[in-house]
Amino acid sequence: MTSDSLHSELSTLRALARLLPFVRPVLPRLIAGASSALAAALLALAIPLVLEWLVSGPIGSGDPTQLIWGSLLILALGLAEAGMVWLRRWFVLAPAATVEYEIRQGFYARLQRLPVSFHDRWQSGQLLSRMMQDISMLRRWLAFGAVLLVVNTLTIAVGSILLFRWHWVLGTLFVLTSAPLWYAGYRFEKRYGTLTRRSQDQAGDLATAVEESVHGIRVLKAFGRGGHALKKFARQAESLRETELDKARSVGSIWFWLVLLPDVAFAVCLGAGIVLAQLGEIGVPELIAFFAMATVLRWPMESIGFLFSFLLDARTATDRIFEVFDEPNTIVDPESPTTIARPRGELAFENAHFRYQDAASSERDLLDGIDLVLRPGETMALVGLTGSGKTTLTTLPARLYDVTGGRVTLDGVDVRDLRLAELRRHVGMAFEDATLFSQTVRDNVLLGREDLEPGSAEADRVLREALQVAQAQFVFDLPAGLDTVIGEEGMSLSGGQRQRLALARAVAARPAVLVLDDPLSALDVDTEALVEDALRDVLAETTALVVAHRPSTVTLADRVALLQDGRVTAVGTHSELLRTNEHYRYVISSLEDEQARMRERETIL
Repeated sequence: MTSDSLHSELSTLRALARLLPFVRPVLPRLIAGASSALAAALLALAIPLVLEWLVSGPIGSGDPTQLIWGSLLILALGLAEAGMVWLRRWFVLAPAATVEYEIRQGFYARLQRLPVSFHDRWQSGQLLSRMMQDISMLRRWLAFGAVLLVVNTLTIAVGSILLFRWHWVLGTLFVLTSAPLWYAGYRFEKRYGTLTRRSQDQAGDLATAVEESVHGIRVLKAFGRGGHALKKFARQAESLRETELDKARSVGSIWFWLVLLPDVAFAVCLGAGIVLAQLGEIGVPELIAFFAMATVLRWPMESIGFLFSFLLDARTATDRIFEVFDEPNTIVDPESPTTIARPRGELAFENAHFRYQDAASSERDLLDGIDLVLRPGETMALVGLTGSGKTTLTTLPARLYDVTGGRVTLDGVDVRDLRLAELRRHVGMAFEDATLFSQTVRDNVLLGREDLEPGSAEADRVLREALQVAQAQFVFDLPAGLDTVIGEEGMSLSGGQRQRLALARAVAARPAVLVLDDPLSALDVDTEALVEDALRDVLAETTALVVAHRPSTVTLADRVALLQDGRVTAVGTHSELLRTNEHYRYVISSLEDEQARMRERETIL
């Protein structure tokens, strides 16, 4: 064996060994399943030995009693073999499904824990294909491929040794004639391993293309680009088809040798057996038993190629799954967390810096030394031109991203010193791009209130108050009212309706600090005014950081912070900044022009 093949085998075993923590609880049943399969194989190998006795004894002597007992013995061996096969399936199917469940649960939990920066880099289709396709493949391999690969390899080894029982020449010829199978297997591994990884990655890319097309179907239809999307999809599907055809050719090649070489071995051994029989070296009963044994070995030998390809598929699936498990998680709970029992809501940015991981080292930080303090109960509006860093700043209090320099504090405590669950109870968010889930209106709005008993009077009160603040009474006109299941990502609702439900969700959470990233951008002017009036009552007791893209939003604020080139260059009331800061006047003028254009569009519509 070459060093490359040894390294490859060790790498495969090392990769699959990473499944051991998931497999260990069910390992006894998997071993019992493998033992049952091995028992079935040994029973099958025993049948040629009985045949030898039948031919040389009862058949040769013509004793009908012994012939009947011999036939019954073969029948019993066959029934016992079938029973062991049934036992093997009974032992392994439930454990394999359990392992699949545990890996899938762990994978999903890992996705939830990994930071937003991870999800920025990874395509959702790649994650989906790993979650569904790759993990299901591991279940099938554990229940079928792994057990049969071990058992069939042992069966070939035991059967080959038994072949020497009848004549060493026949055994040697059979083994030598079959030996090229191992070389063919080595070549197959090198090529098939590359192809299966490429295939699974391409399947992930294809899943991403489907997901993007479905989510963006309105855009594609509106711009008449369905044909363009189809052509792009067809190119990706064609690439996957070519890879699958290459895999099929590779499997076909190994199957050619797996079928051909046993037939060649049969032919060579048959010729040698006839010569040995003529020389008196072997009798007819031994010759019949030899070929019966070789026939029993034919399926295990033919299955090796398929099982080996299955092994490589499983190894690739394991690699792809653990690529996600191995992703570093930089946003974690502290080793010695601090607790804030009754948060006052003072939020402070102290020389806060931030830059994305893929930013060039020569570029300055996107947030370049932010110093800003929000007093308890204060509403602070954040204004600035596009690209000034407003949205990025709003992700820091809840640790969707961590600062790369300086710190963010809540009531004087660094947010990195709080448990994530506690921090995100104290800091609530509503985004401009409102995301809803395929759940009821009630479940979407009360998403952040796990402390409320579902269906309780308190939960109902909080729900209705939040809907009132967000001016989302439209939900009572939906087919099932509050129990209406919202479609995927809320696409069955208008943009304004989605934003109002997302705002209601943030209000219902009752956090000490509320971060609003322009959550009213899709509302018409009249509805926005009603929401702002209702929000004033809510924000009277809540510290709020509000990204303002409309001048009307600024009126909600006690003070305004002007963000320019990643720095807070001015803080004051709206009137103070209008009077003293030229850049602020320019920003507000830009916002007023945009709002005027929106009003014109609303009038036309």
